Amino acid sequence: MNVPHSRDLPLKDLKVLELGQLIAGPFSTKLLGEFGADVIKIEPPGTGDPLRKWRILEEGTSLWWHVQSRNKRSVSLDLRTPEGQELVRKLASEADILVENFRPGTLEEWGLGWDVLSEANPGLIMARISGYGQTGPYRDKPGFGVIGEAMGGLRYLTGYPDQPSVRVGVSIGDSLSALYAVIGILLALQERQRSGLGQVIDVALYESVFAMMESLLPEYDAQQVIREPGGSALPGITPSNAYRCQDGDYVLIAGNGDSIFKRLMQVIGRSDLAEDERFAHNDGRTQHAQLIDDAIESWTLERPRQEILDTLDGVRVPVGFPYTAADIAKDVHFLAREMIQTITRPNGKPLKVPGVLPKLSATPGRIGNAGPALGQHTDEVLDELGIDQATRDKLRKAGII
Repeated sequence: MNVPHSRDLPLKDLKVLELGQLIAGPFSTKLLGEFGADVIKIEPPGTGDPLRKWRILEEGTSLWWHVQSRNKRSVSLDLRTPEGQELVRKLASEADILVENFRPGTLEEWGLGWDVLSEANPGLIMARISGYGQTGPYRDKPGFGVIGEAMGGLRYLTGYPDQPSVRVGVSIGDSLSALYAVIGILLALQERQRSGLGQVIDVALYESVFAMMESLLPEYDAQQVIREPGGSALPGITPSNAYRCQDGDYVLIAGNGDSIFKRLMQVIGRSDLAEDERFAHNDGRTQHAQLIDDAIESWTLERPRQEILDTLDGVRVPVGFPYTAADIAKDVHFLAREMIQTITRPNGKPLKVPGVLPKLSATPGRIGNAGPALGQHTDEVLDELGIDQATRDKLRKAGII
């Protein structure tokens, strides 16, 4: 694979200051770093970002860390001290973008609010990610991704009717918020080209999830319909479900396009359903979803999974199965599209990680380095600020860096 250098990337001239931790803020800066931005990550001395200790660890460091913090420079700095706050103000005065995901008001308490930083750097773009946003009656409530997913409407819909709701197996609320932050940053950069001025991007976890909820609100407003969990099906869109196979596995079949439905019914030996005028369009099929699902599953139960996949692929009916990590790691399509890449960790060991998105034809992103050691770039970054070695030694002795 031809890996582009930073000088070839679309964000190569941008300096990003990351004051966030865990998921939402760092995920957004990860994306910026993959496309060439110089991301300076501020971490508390001694402990660093708590993500360093989340999920599966190897030699004391989270394997997740090498995905979330790739292409970043780590500076250890105590933001609770006046000296640390002054250094952040200096860094922000030279930055294009600042990303933070602290509780609203925290930066203001440290003298690092928008009013202070933008006065020194009018072109600064500040992305602020929080549970409930920077305004409103819930502003000061603590909010993690799972709470945003619940308030935004997603948690209620995940699971089966009459059973407790379940969470999505990843921190989707945080990641969605990170994507909205990046969209906002790119929009603000476009505006800055015209006006020369930066602005604040206010992203709330619950809003990022709510924005994904399709027709949930207008259906309630117009007809007082409360959308309910549908288990493995997609209520109102038929057929789209998980079906049992002869060998105990499951397949996912999406036969909800009108012409696709006909091909599906014909291949499973139900031409009568294919030609039934009641099922010509989705609204009619949805009224008889159980009948259609039963017909499909009676066919899948007589066949092993691979036979079903091959048969439906042959007639161009969308079909798949729930991939595990092992399935992903060996899948030829993931590999062909470079969605699985291998990096070298600081300990010299290789590690497979997800590739870079989105895919640009002329200036694709890249993975330049794995997640840095805590404070690995502190001296380098402070030297660029003009902080001499003697001063750095004093700051280090005082535990500020």
